[in-house]
Amino acid sequence: MKKGLHGPISGKIGGIVGSSWRGIDYLKSKPKRTKPPTDGELGNRFIFAYTQLWLQPIKDFLKVGFKDDNHTVYGVNAAKSYLYKNALTKDGFNSIIHPHLMKVSVGTLSLSDNIKVEKTSTHELTFTWDGGKVADGHPNDQIMLLVYNVQDKDKVIIGDVFGTVAGEFRKDGMEKIRVEPDPQAPDLDYHIYAAFSAMDRSRQSDSIYLGTVTI
Repeated sequence: MKKGLHGPISGKIGGIVGSSWRGIDYLKSKPKRTKPPTDGELGNRFIFAYTQLWLQPIKDFLKVGFKDDNHTVYGVNAAKSYLYKNALTKDGFNSIIHPHLMKVSVGTLSLSDNIKVEKTSTHELTFTWDGGKVADGHPNDQIMLLVYNVQDKDKVIIGDVFGTVAGEFRKDGMEKIRVEPDPQAPDLDYHIYAAFSAMDRSRQSDSIYLGTVTI
């Protein structure tokens, strides 16, 4: 390869490696690895897959909650970065995700005070909050609610998700979410998160973890 499209290529592009030998620029296929992966590499691969599986059932919520975390990383990728840094105990195949340390929304919008959840019937959760004005917020901001049962069966994630990214207005102070789990799997523990989305969808608040409810 004399010059390529824009001069010599150095480094890896996908499965192609650009290099130089005795002043001659050339491209070659990336060499295939023959050594088996180490225990550490296998552990890292497991952690990557484990966190991805944990986030996958709530990806639609995360697309809103992390939509403008920064200009280059957003949505599920930004949520994974937050999980890695704040809600994961890394220990190879024994790694643990801590739902109470996880955020499902990150932003600068203010939360309302006194956000609470109560199980008001067999399959209904009632959320309440102060409906008054908040600093840097608007009465027509909407609440975001996530009700997430995540079963970790030998590190195989089974997710059951309910909620909304565009619930009642901040000024209303109440929202009801109906939760209907699989009748073959009663008495499941659901992790509860709440946040707010701006009326013009320009930003959102940090989420708050409200604990678990058994349904």
